[in-house]
Amino acid sequence: MADTSIDNDAVITVLNKILETELAGVVRYTHYALMVVGYNRIPIVSWMRSQATESLTHANEAGELITHLGGHPSLGIGTLLETHRHDVGDILRESLDHEMLALSMYNGLLDLVNGRNVLLEEYARRMIAQEEMHQGDVRKMLKKPGE
Repeated sequence: MADTSIDNDAVITVLNKILETELAGVVRYTHYALMVVGYNRIPIVSWMRSQATESLTHANEAGELITHLGGHPSLGIGTLLETHRHDVGDILRESLDHEMLALSMYNGLLDLVNGRNVLLEEYARRMIAQEEMHQGDVRKMLKKPGE
C-alpha cells in the first residue's frame, strides 16, 4: 500500500528517471569495457563490467519500488552520449559525469521522502552513499601517482 504522506506520483516519476539512468549505466559501462585498451585493460575492464552489473541491480531495485508504489516502470533508457574518445581518462571522466547525474537523482528522491517514508528514505540514503563511493573511486583512478 502506498504511503499517503508522500507525493506518490512525484516519487514514481523520480524513480522512473533513476531506472532509466541506471539502465543507461548498464549500456555505458558495457560499452566502455569493450573500448578499453592498453596494459591496464584487464583490471579496468573488470571494474567496468562490475559497474554495469551494479547498474542493472540498481535499475531492478528502482523498478521494484515503482511497482511497490503502484506505478508502472518506464521502458525508456537515459541519455547515451558517444564522444568517440576512448582514452581511459576520457572514459573515466564520462563515468564520473554519469555518477554525478545518478547522485543528483537519488538526492532528489531523498528530498521528496525524507521524514515521510522510511523505506524510500533508507533506499535513497543507501544509494547516495554508493554513488558517492563510486565518485571517490573514479576520482582516485583519475589521479596520477604522487598528486
